[in-house]
Amino acid sequence: MGLAYERHGSGPPLVLLHGVGHRRQAWNAVLDLLAPHRTVIAVDLPGHGESPPLKADGQPPVRVMAEEVIGFLGELGLERPHVAGNSLGGALALLTAAAGRAATVTTLSPAGFWVSRRQVSYARAVFTSMQLTGAALRPLLPALARTAAGRAVLDAAIVARPGKMSPEQAEGDALAFLGARDAVHAILADSPSFTADIPIPDGVPVTIAWGARDRLLPPSQARVARQRLPLARFVPLPGCGHVPMTDDPGLVARVLLDGSAHFDGSAH
Repeated sequence: MGLAYERHGSGPPLVLLHGVGHRRQAWNAVLDLLAPHRTVIAVDLPGHGESPPLKADGQPPVRVMAEEVIGFLGELGLERPHVAGNSLGGALALLTAAAGRAATVTTLSPAGFWVSRRQVSYARAVFTSMQLTGAALRPLLPALARTAAGRAVLDAAIVARPGKMSPEQAEGDALAFLGARDAVHAILADSPSFTADIPIPDGVPVTIAWGARDRLLPPSQARVARQRLPLARFVPLPGCGHVPMTDDPGLVARVLLDGSAHFDGSAH
């Protein structure tokens, strides 16, 4: 069984990779804005959503996930699609480019650009707290998801405007996060820094966007990303948190379309 995914729209292929503990529906808020211009392929990462469990077998889990994503592209016959990702998905998108399998890469608060080990510890603590809180509140999830205040309890750590999330999205995300517990633990235990080389001069344009209100991976990490990827294009996301798709769907969609427009002649 391969990775679970869904396909929407028409045009140049754009593969979307979600963050740790999330699911492919993380991109729902921007799908209608992307589909007229791109064939959008939203994927559940290994150990997440409806995809099979993550089987690292003692290997670095992020590297294993990157290999599975690259294998998934091969299964779909996608030699060098546009690839975009949020958080962990951003790191995986960059690793896909480093392997020569992406036409362009667009990332939203990509993981792996830690300023200090304290930031790693903080991110782990946030996710651990979210797991414990979600498990304790599981019977109350439907009721919490129905109110803006309840959605703030569930998602304030990663979303700047939880009131803009739909109740269905909030409840589904919370259940998916609990379901991805094993994969989340494996990934957080590793938390590698991104050090791969990306052949930007050879035609792999990279866009790195960062939420100005990202509390999980703060915007200070964009400075580290700029040092390691000096040829990348950097874009601020005002008013957005770590998972910005519901915070400002229009802005995020424009960033994704702009980032995947290079060298394919597409217009929007």
